[in-house]
Amino acid sequence: MNRFCLATALLAAGLTTSPPAGAERTAEEIIDYATEAAGGEHWRLAETNIMKGHATLCQNGRRDACVSADHYQMWRQYPRDMSDPHAGSGKFRLDAFVGDKVLFQTSFDGEHSWTHQGRVPEDQAREDQQSNFGFSAIRFAGRDGFPVERLVDDLIDGLACYTVRVHDPAGGSTLFWVEQETGMIRAAAWPTPRGFHQRVYSDHYRVDPPGFKQPGRVRLYYDGVMTADVYWTEAFIDEPIDAAWFRLEPP
Repeated sequence: MNRFCLATALLAAGLTTSPPAGAERTAEEIIDYATEAAGGEHWRLAETNIMKGHATLCQNGRRDACVSADHYQMWRQYPRDMSDPHAGSGKFRLDAFVGDKVLFQTSFDGEHSWTHQGRVPEDQAREDQQSNFGFSAIRFAGRDGFPVERLVDDLIDGLACYTVRVHDPAGGSTLFWVEQETGMIRAAAWPTPRGFHQRVYSDHYRVDPPGFKQPGRVRLYYDGVMTADVYWTEAFIDEPIDAAWFRLEPP
């Protein structure tokens, strides 16, 4: 991506080019700080997360292509091991409805990707996975094959943040911004076939049990343009999910 697109992307995500002075934490200490703030081992080793809410979805970021999904629900089974955070890992399903009308359904069953129209061809599935998967990199940060480095401090939504890069065994990397004052993860970013992708997190709340911090709002950007504004109003941690639920079949 050229420098103009990168600058636009950073500005749209709430980043500025004038970093504040941050505390002298190492990259590894920042990861530990973020982990504890998110819920410690209950967060890092969570098995499943079921999220419910609503969203505004704008195809390609166009104002005339926005729709409000009043039923937006995700089921996530987190991976216990992985080498590439931007490939399919664990299990995943996302449903978007307006009333009784399906906007889309998409899933990954641990091996194949699906929509409500059936199985997705592997080439397309790999491209889709690079956009859907990436956040889990921070749960593996600091482990073997996932070295971390601290980059220049910056701001997200006006909040002073550390910037860390998490490398992975597949040769890729993922950027994370961690709020200096609270340790909350405020953003993540990585390149995808659709463009440079950022997610900005806010309105965190605690889910008890087990003490998991859930972002209540997630904004998604491609090349600096917002394509989705998601509000997660409920979250349920470590609830069992039938494996068959992740395999979508056409009606």
